Amino acid sequence: MKAAVVRALGEPLVIEDRPDPEPGPGQVRVRVEASGLCHTDIHAAHGDWPVKPAPPFVPGHEGVGIVEKLGAGVTHLVLGQRVAVPWLGKACGRCAHCLSGWETLCESQVNTGYGCDGGYAEKMLAWADFAQPVPEGVSALDAAPLTCAGVTTYKALKVADVRPAQLVAISGVGGLGHLAVQYAKIAGARVAAIDVTDDKLVLARELGADIVIDARTQDVGAELRRHGGAHAALALAVHPAAFQAVNSGLRRGGKLVMVALPADGTLQLPIFDTVLNGTSVIGSIVGTRQDLAEVFQLHAEGRTKVIRESRPLAAVNDCIDEVLRGHVKARIVFDLTTGG
Repeated sequence: MKAAVVRALGEPLVIEDRPDPEPGPGQVRVRVEASGLCHTDIHAAHGDWPVKPAPPFVPGHEGVGIVEKLGAGVTHLVLGQRVAVPWLGKACGRCAHCLSGWETLCESQVNTGYGCDGGYAEKMLAWADFAQPVPEGVSALDAAPLTCAGVTTYKALKVADVRPAQLVAISGVGGLGHLAVQYAKIAGARVAAIDVTDDKLVLARELGADIVIDARTQDVGAELRRHGGAHAALALAVHPAAFQAVNSGLRRGGKLVMVALPADGTLQLPIFDTVLNGTSVIGSIVGTRQDLAEVFQLHAEGRTKVIRESRPLAAVNDCIDEVLRGHVKARIVFDLTTGG
């Protein structure tokens, strides 16, 4: 099989021929149809974060494909079934976090494309209990971005406890943000979308944003306060200044939900304003298996739209450059069915 491999952190990925992986007990082998390019994959390949992956490894945590081999003990998945393999490759299932519905905080978790090989390959392994069945009517190319970008923003809105008629600020309308706008509208919120590119501001309006803020020419905090202040703000733009800008636009009692992970990000908070205004700063990381099932259900019902561009896996390094230059409207998805 062909795979895009990180041989050294910070170096271009290398397309290699590798043996087909063999599933162990509790695992399945998936013939990958599509795999989304997430900024996290770039952070992994560059070794940007304090806990670094160990090369050589295959990135990718939005892999979607067909189960083609079952490991010992797997009975709830069947050959030929389409599944998605998310960031949460597996969790222990026994700790207080797992038992209380917060499996994404499990300290024994293994992350796909970081702690084990991921979806930038024609075939990959998945722990069967965490391979999410994809409903009929949801294509592999759509399911891939939903597997991370979708479930991450969906969960962030849950964490923010968004209610109908509240004002929700979405900072960064890209692969994650374009889905966040849609989930916020489904929740009945008013949406203020913030970005620095014309195409993404237009996209936000097309997807239902009520307010569009161009951070190049407008004061983000002042604009949000002019509309009463945000009840919740999702920080999706990978730049520390964007976090501070949207935080300044919270209303009293508002919540800043941090999702993006800048390589060198540090957030400075005004203590006086935070205390007096009763605002909260919360971290939100991906979502659970149940969250992903709900994301797929919404899409199967036709309530969300994935904005994506498909590319061959051989173009992986060019695609990474495009993302880093900000030239991608929403999400790039590698189409593994093309043979390119």
